[in-house]
Amino acid sequence: MSVFLGALEQAHTQVRAAIIQRRPITALYRGRRRLLCPHLLGWNRHRRLQVLCYQHGGDSQSGLKPAGASDSWRCLAVENLSQVELLDGPWQTAENHSRPQTCIEEVELDVDAYSESVSPSSLPDPKSAKL
Repeated sequence: MSVFLGALEQAHTQVRAAIIQRRPITALYRGRRRLLCPHLLGWNRHRRLQVLCYQHGGDSQSGLKPAGASDSWRCLAVENLSQVELLDGPWQTAENHSRPQTCIEEVELDVDAYSESVSPSSLPDPKSAKL
């Protein structure tokens, strides 16, 4: 397995766990440390693995708004995430989470499908997901 695929698989696995367990993550994205709550994971129309996140801290090229701001949503390419770590902390979102999004065409995981935090031992097998 190439280094790229190994890094992609690791980021994919961590993002999946964060969604299922409703846990924030920290990650580097294009050289910027970000604090994120991933809400939706899937593929765009070009078959690129994307994650729709609420960014509640860290650095952003476009700047960060106050907590709860409706324009702190980020659509990120999973291949550009590195050093992804699950955090213990409060789940962050905004009231407009349910608005239509165009970043993901085929959904793999949606945080709304999990009503509460799930233990790591009961997570679906990430190897069954198609990368």
